[in-house]
Amino acid sequence: MTRFKDKIAVITGGGTGIGAAVARRISAEGGKVALIGRRPDPLKAVAEETGGSIFAADAADTPSMKKAVAAIVEELGGIDILIANAGGHGVGPTISMSDETWEQAVRLNLNTAFVSARETLPQLIERKGNIVVLASIAGLFAGPDAAGYVTMKHACIGLAKSLARDYGRKGVRTNTVCPGWVTTAMADEQMEHLIEKFGLSSVEEAYRLVTKDVPLGRAATAEEVANAVCFLASAEASMINGAILTVDGGAGTVDLPTLAFVE
Repeated sequence: MTRFKDKIAVITGGGTGIGAAVARRISAEGGKVALIGRRPDPLKAVAEETGGSIFAADAADTPSMKKAVAAIVEELGGIDILIANAGGHGVGPTISMSDETWEQAVRLNLNTAFVSARETLPQLIERKGNIVVLASIAGLFAGPDAAGYVTMKHACIGLAKSLARDYGRKGVRTNTVCPGWVTTAMADEQMEHLIEKFGLSSVEEAYRLVTKDVPLGRAATAEEVANAVCFLASAEASMINGAILTVDGGAGTVDLPTLAFVE
């Protein structure tokens, strides 16, 4: 497939997990990828695999992203796609959450999407490009003791809707992908907490526990999420703007009050 021939995609958080999977897919389909991240080693590994270019930057920092965008335009020739994938934690109950944890949740999840969108928009308008924001089903529902993460993922969806509304007439589509559990290094860290809490024997057992009520009965792979992201970023989705696509195995369809009837 050559859906991304002659297209240049900026991927924040491009060194690991979903971002790396998207980079591999876009590269395999003829596109060029500009990998944004703060840690050089993961970016180097993905760049070697995809032929992508590394632009070390903090997606939440305006001067850093301005410099990166200018370098991308100079080196690669422009920007057609932004995959706003960078994110992070922000867990803990509201009553005991520190200002620092809250601010980190804002910075890692919302500011990264906002700053990267703002700085790439002039190029995206000029080239009639598009944006895909990676949120989470935590942006649609509330998990326990995760006020920072839940709030910021809801905010990411609001940001994407605003971008879709404001810049659709300028030829820029913006859509959101909301994954459920995905087998990534970040999710593996959360599985370790469950292993300790419930005395489980493995990460795999922890994933089985968190997906026991998911209709498909398992977590997604990063590649499965990348499939959805790349569809929305491609010309195949030319009339899709402001959409929210869940990649959660059907988790969002479950009527929680009826779980008591399940054997």
